[in-house]
Amino acid sequence: MKYDPIKKVLGRFFSGSLFMRKSFYFMLDLLLLRTWHVKRVLRMVSAGYSNDMKILDAGCGFGQYTWRMSRMNSFSRIKAVDIDSEHIADCAAFFDNSGLSDRIFLETLDLTKLSETSCYDLILSVDVMEHIEEDEKVFGNFCNALRDKGSLIISTPSDKGGSDVHSEHEDSFIGEHVRDGYSRIDITEKLTRAGFGKINVKYTYGLPGNISWRLSMKYPIKMLNISYLFFIVLPFWYLIFFPVTLILNYLDLKISHKEGTGLLVIAQK
Repeated sequence: MKYDPIKKVLGRFFSGSLFMRKSFYFMLDLLLLRTWHVKRVLRMVSAGYSNDMKILDAGCGFGQYTWRMSRMNSFSRIKAVDIDSEHIADCAAFFDNSGLSDRIFLETLDLTKLSETSCYDLILSVDVMEHIEEDEKVFGNFCNALRDKGSLIISTPSDKGGSDVHSEHEDSFIGEHVRDGYSRIDITEKLTRAGFGKINVKYTYGLPGNISWRLSMKYPIKMLNISYLFFIVLPFWYLIFFPVTLILNYLDLKISHKEGTGLLVIAQK
């Protein structure tokens, strides 16, 4: 199942006016469960740093987390990078029109080639590591790029069905993934070898979140992989299921999960 072509279509549709782009970010904030978890952790982690903190959004995609972090702290300086030059050009136009180009900087970059040293207080990586084969090299680059006591936040699928894979014979739901998910032990060991000290890994997307993901993401994406004509149906789909996903997202955020299809990692250098 291919996800990137659908993302690009959505990005182009919402890349026009500032109102459209901000509305798109608002909808993603409500719809995507990972955003609920990441927002809470961002508030918690950023509270431990000064207002003029320097942040790297490592794999910024549509730029929704860069936008959110810029609004959480009006003094922070953010560098947003992505391997996709189309994403970077699109985000650059939006942030320039938003009057934020003086403290948000964008660059097309392969994270395996990240070479900065002791630059950032915080690095955020959301739905990125499952796409990168040389993950330990990237973890090492992240550690080198952080200042002492700097923090890394990662959101990624777990090995408990995070790519909708429940046995060794199943294919990933997202065709662009190079791994089906991390175990808590695996990602902890890799981050430790990369040079991180204090590492906290918890599950997200428990039972409520998994149901929410199927209603809000899996089934709509499967329909769109059949035909883009299903874009016509999507507003009616979400009109029915959007209230349900909000309740499920809230429950997933509040419940502590023994297992889940997502992992949320906080690691400190």
